[in-house]
Amino acid sequence: MTDTSSSTSTLARLLNSVVNFLKCIARTLFVLVNNCYCIPTYVVWMALLFPVKVYQPQIYWRIEGLFFHWLLGMVSTWTWTAGYDIIEHGDDIQKAISDRTLVIANHQSTGDVPILMTTFNAKQNVLPNIMWIMDKVFKYTNFGVVSILHEDFFISSGRKKREESLRHLTKHLKESYIPLDRKWMILFPEGGFLCKRREVSQNYAKKNNLPILENVSLPRVGAIQTIFDVVGPTQNNNSNQELNNTSSMTVSKPEISWVLDITIAYPQGKPIDLPTIITGSRPPCETVLFYRLFPSSVVPREPELLSKWLHDRWVEKESLLENFYKHGTFLGTNQTEGSKIQQDPLRFLVLHLFFITSSYIHYNMFAYVLSCIW
Repeated sequence: MTDTSSSTSTLARLLNSVVNFLKCIARTLFVLVNNCYCIPTYVVWMALLFPVKVYQPQIYWRIEGLFFHWLLGMVSTWTWTAGYDIIEHGDDIQKAISDRTLVIANHQSTGDVPILMTTFNAKQNVLPNIMWIMDKVFKYTNFGVVSILHEDFFISSGRKKREESLRHLTKHLKESYIPLDRKWMILFPEGGFLCKRREVSQNYAKKNNLPILENVSLPRVGAIQTIFDVVGPTQNNNSNQELNNTSSMTVSKPEISWVLDITIAYPQGKPIDLPTIITGSRPPCETVLFYRLFPSSVVPREPELLSKWLHDRWVEKESLLENFYKHGTFLGTNQTEGSKIQQDPLRFLVLHLFFITSSYIHYNMFAYVLSCIW
């Protein structure tokens, strides 16, 4: 009886492994095909709309924003269909949705970006008006051409390229972010994944008498300093009377209104990476996001004070994550239940049909043109 039970259990485990393997293969093929009929279609539509960009740029960028949102909706389907749910805790961010907002978040793996894409996909008017600041290496991925057309910013890592990269960021903010009326801007101040940055960060902390962090790495202040120098709130020490006398003669400059600090917490402290999202190889689980929303006016502009403010936020993240990994909550047992991000399956279906139909039309259009030429 024992031998029979053991054999049955072994057979069940083997069958389960085979099913999971086939599921991973099927999901990988789906993602590959999904890329093939979505990204080229986006590029073709943007090329066809180029005359609109020249003569009516506001209309073009509004349409591009919608296409960009729809395309990131495709990425959201990967996370959603794998059963990787997202739970929101902390401050209500609804009041910042339509305002210029700098989003800063801890960086643990290649899964951070899809997780944030999936989160923002469920919120109106965020993804069409967003600008991502990402490592230059992503420029050469399959999604790079989309980010180039959307005018995201690629930042170069490394001390030697830092100053040049920050100058390029200043130029990009002035020539893209402001003219295109982007609202949200996403920045990972750590400058790399936790697994790659932790040892370097801890060594730097020991030499400079800074906190030794385990769950996050020390943030870099260069990019956020540049952002506040260009689109930070104006600091005016003049009297109210002087301000009122000059207000009618000056044109208000675009300014960041909010800083949204997101702490990303993966179950058991084990990050979900992009290959896992694609294959669905990890069992369904919940990733928790903790929000802290700050008016930009409370963020100091002076380099030393800004650096301290940013480091304080990351020390808080360390405490939040340590408590979460030990007890399953951020702020203790009295923490209220979070809100689960809800996706719209019907919308996903319509978007897939749109991209598939567009690909079919574009294929036949190019086939006809080629037949006329040859």
